[in-house]
Amino acid sequence: MELFTSLWNLLPVLPRTLIAFGAVLGVLVFIHELGHYLAARWRGVHVDAFSIGFGKPLWQATDRRGTEWRIAWIPLGGYVKLHGQETPADVTPEQRATWRPGQTFHEKSVGSRAIVVVAGPVANFLLAILLFAGLFATLGRPVVDPQAQTVIGRITPDSPAERAGFHAGDRILALDDTAVTRFEEIQRHVQPRAGQPVEVRLSRDGTELTLRAVPEPGPGGNGVLGIQGGGARLERLGPVEALVAGTEQTAAVTWQTLVGVGEIITGQRSARELGGPIRIAEVSGEAASLGLAPLVNLMALLSVSLGLLNLFPIPMLDGGHLVFYAAEAIRGRPLPPKAQEYGFRAGFALIVTLFLFASWNDIVHGAIGKWVAGLVG
Repeated sequence: MELFTSLWNLLPVLPRTLIAFGAVLGVLVFIHELGHYLAARWRGVHVDAFSIGFGKPLWQATDRRGTEWRIAWIPLGGYVKLHGQETPADVTPEQRATWRPGQTFHEKSVGSRAIVVVAGPVANFLLAILLFAGLFATLGRPVVDPQAQTVIGRITPDSPAERAGFHAGDRILALDDTAVTRFEEIQRHVQPRAGQPVEVRLSRDGTELTLRAVPEPGPGGNGVLGIQGGGARLERLGPVEALVAGTEQTAAVTWQTLVGVGEIITGQRSARELGGPIRIAEVSGEAASLGLAPLVNLMALLSVSLGLLNLFPIPMLDGGHLVFYAAEAIRGRPLPPKAQEYGFRAGFALIVTLFLFASWNDIVHGAIGKWVAGLVG
């Protein structure tokens, strides 16, 4: 891994960022679409096309089953085109004549269609489990003494923590009268409070004292104190233990992501934390510069985010389709075409809005914004 890091860091920053971004996003999209593809095969649905990326294909080939595999030039997603995904009313008689009897998506049961749709996000969660398990089995899982979970290991010079009088070795007990037992809880409390005073109760050499610190804005506008947790040892796990730990880690990341989204919706955290493809590219490049392990860890975290995002009940996403199928199962028939059309339009508008907002955050609050700010002084 050290050789990989050394060779990788010889590349210029921009090519390194683009390669890392393409690799991370390509793997995540491929696994997601592979979930749809395998579930479709299982439920007897023919797959017309499997594409990584959008737009004009750079490479394409057709397998013996008649599925066309493509790699397109816009690497911002991908798709699986299911045979007969449209209803008979939406296509011409000539198109209906080309359908394979018994292998069209629309004629399958609600349960089979739901399985095909949910398989994409499930594949992302399974990938995260395997990636975390691989790290725990090869490098080891970080293990911290329960009594040292909130002990400060290092303080950044000229940081809010140093100015407030924090010392390495202090154990944080509570923030604003809210008890904390893990370092992640400290981060979660501090991140949405940039510029706001935080009262910190800590233990130093057996004596409790209270300090007041004001987090300063960090990457993405998140509040930071400038402290790092105490050292943790890495404990290698066996294959079964690693899979169990990988599953637990994936569940924990999923829950933390849901909590974070809820805090943004309720205003407890800044919407500046929402990032898009530009921020993913920047973070991918930074992670790759640190080595293969941080890049794999980032890929696992993003895989959880991708799986979770696709389960949100928004038309155009997998979760939106599942809502329509649930309504069909309850009603005994599909929703009216107009209702589905309006739902998809609203979902498309929401997704485009979120994409533009996240991209604006990436540009203004990321490296590009800092570069522009430097140009204009």
